[in-house]
Amino acid sequence: MDCAECAMKLEKGVGQLPGVASCDVSFATTRLHLTFDPAVLDLDQVARRARAMGYNVASSPGAVPGEPTVGPAPLLQRHSREMATALCGLAILLAAASSLAGLPATLSTALYALAIASGGLPIARKAVNSLHYSRELDMNVLMSLAVLGAAAIGEWAEGAMVVFLFSLGQLLEGYTMDQARHAIRGLMTLAPAEATALRPCLDCAGHFGQVQFGGQIYESGPCPWCEPHEVRLPVAELVLGDTILIKPGERIAMDSVVRSGQSAVNEAAITGESLPVDKSPGDELFAGAVNGSGVLTADVSRLAADNTINRVIRMVETAQAQRAPVQRWVDRFARVYTPLVVLAAITVATIPPLVFGQPLLSQGGESGWLYRALALLVIACPCALVISTPVSIASAIAAAARHGVLIKGGAYLEAMAGVRAMAFDKTGTLTMGQPALTAVQCATHQATRNANGCAGCDEVLALAVALERRSEHPLAQAVVRGAAGHRLQYPAAEAVRAVEGRGVLGQVNGQEMGISSHRYAHELALCSEPEFCRTVRSLEAAGQTTMILHDSLGPRGYLAVADQVRAESVAMARALHQAGIESLVMLTGDNKVTARAIAALVGMDEVRANLLPGDKVDAVKELQSRYGSVAMVGDGVNDAPALATANVGIAMGSAGTDQALETADIALMGDDLGRLPFTVRLSRSARAIIFQNIAFALVVKAVFMALAIAGVATLWMAVFADVGASLIVILNGMRLLRSRPDDLPAA
Repeated sequence: MDCAECAMKLEKGVGQLPGVASCDVSFATTRLHLTFDPAVLDLDQVARRARAMGYNVASSPGAVPGEPTVGPAPLLQRHSREMATALCGLAILLAAASSLAGLPATLSTALYALAIASGGLPIARKAVNSLHYSRELDMNVLMSLAVLGAAAIGEWAEGAMVVFLFSLGQLLEGYTMDQARHAIRGLMTLAPAEATALRPCLDCAGHFGQVQFGGQIYESGPCPWCEPHEVRLPVAELVLGDTILIKPGERIAMDSVVRSGQSAVNEAAITGESLPVDKSPGDELFAGAVNGSGVLTADVSRLAADNTINRVIRMVETAQAQRAPVQRWVDRFARVYTPLVVLAAITVATIPPLVFGQPLLSQGGESGWLYRALALLVIACPCALVISTPVSIASAIAAAARHGVLIKGGAYLEAMAGVRAMAFDKTGTLTMGQPALTAVQCATHQATRNANGCAGCDEVLALAVALERRSEHPLAQAVVRGAAGHRLQYPAAEAVRAVEGRGVLGQVNGQEMGISSHRYAHELALCSEPEFCRTVRSLEAAGQTTMILHDSLGPRGYLAVADQVRAESVAMARALHQAGIESLVMLTGDNKVTARAIAALVGMDEVRANLLPGDKVDAVKELQSRYGSVAMVGDGVNDAPALATANVGIAMGSAGTDQALETADIALMGDDLGRLPFTVRLSRSARAIIFQNIAFALVVKAVFMALAIAGVATLWMAVFADVGASLIVILNGMRLLRSRPDDLPAA
């Protein structure tokens, strides 16, 4: 399919078959999606209708993306259009040479006729099919009428040039569109077609009859003594739970979970993040990522057809197929525009000769009105206008996918371009989503120091870990994680007991000790030092959660824990303002003190705290009333109502998270907020390029229509302008493929 009008025509032609419930043809992905009654219709009939309309079709239900669906076709079938265009051009050259050589005019006329026949028959066939199956006047009908008219009035050379330039233009359009399509299809080659599976030795003849552990005699089945051996298998043959071996430098073939080994894995193809990610047992691996220098064994967690890279490919292809509002407007306009132009051409050809006595045919070097009408038909082809939008949308979505941003359709790309305010969930979005130890200080911090730091502070941390090391509470785990790199000796704690909502008590070295909230420490009359108390309260005012370590005599020190702001949040907020977002708003269920502290640190313009999910929905609606278009950024699950209410829902979901991929309009595959400014800029660039293309196509049409009516434009000039306009809008749209995230300013 060379232009979007082909997709609309095929969609209508196949949709008219009996038994078809729905039919959708994607120009961007060259796929036909069909719902039909198998009792009335079968796929062979669908294929015959598509081929009758001039299109090749290959059916491969259930195929894994990236696998070939058809075998090699004969040379003539695969390159019939190229050969027809070449023959047409050769005939024109021979005709021109015969004229220059003074040979009989009938010879050059015959050669021009051969050129029209060789290059024009495919065009005429599509024109007839368009009239017969879809009942529409398309560009092939317009070209056929123009060429037949040129031949009828003796303009054989002009007619041949129209056919050649139009055929050549279609070839070039098809080639350039394929480049845009291949941008996302390149993802299909990332996941290898084969994997190295570790399979046990079955029915091992070398160990038959030996006694197994437990006293049983080995007779058949997996050999308990032999090590698993390596087998290269197609990924389609692997099942859940199979163990695969991933060697250094290999591409990972399957979504899997590390069983053994450690390595740094480059996941740029999935998440857009170029820095390798360290992997160890229990970590998830994505098909298409590249293993580093370590050897890994991993258990398959998803089948080949459902792995992350293939799901991303399917979603991007679906997104490219969706029509944005501006594209739907262009399609409706083109359906009305073409018949009106045909009516205008008939008027131009008949009214001046019949009413004003103007010449119908060309005389004395002046173009007749019939010739002008034919030139008007040629320039009126809507191809440049119709293709102006889908190529830009397909290019932008492909560029975003390559850099870890999954945009679910052209409608969301267009909506993102109009966003004026952006709302953010706090926990897991602006912050890491888990508490971390931020400060430890003993009560005598200024008085007791040694060369390696404060010994009293180290003792506070060691005592705290002794009390908290077996607790599952998030704050306790934050303390234990925070102490991991300090190489401290942890004393044993006995009789440890939790005081619900207040702290933990226990005995360390025979002494009663506890870790309590600041309020509980006051209830126990164990926090009476004013300076110590002021320091703790200042941390709480900054949004941190404090814990007091105390013994029976009073406080020994404090520990502070807080959810850490993502490293890129501050730079992201600044870059969004630079990209034109007017207001950044934090929506959180957390308390006001913590929310305000995080918002101030990140650079949010507004903060709303203590919100339930329903309150977040109301907040998004209120922002929509003020700003019109609002995007909501959340985790894709807890914030689902607000994400659905916003004009654009953006999920912070790591690659492979089903909820993030399925529920959001846009998913940040690598949890990287730094991709948000890139997404905003990309969407606005796409919108600008779409409007540039539409305006350019309309202006070219208007100028050459005026020149055609004035008798200045020739047929070959008209087709050259039409083909040139189509190529220019395609190349302009394809500029979006080169879009890359700019480096964010330093935080």
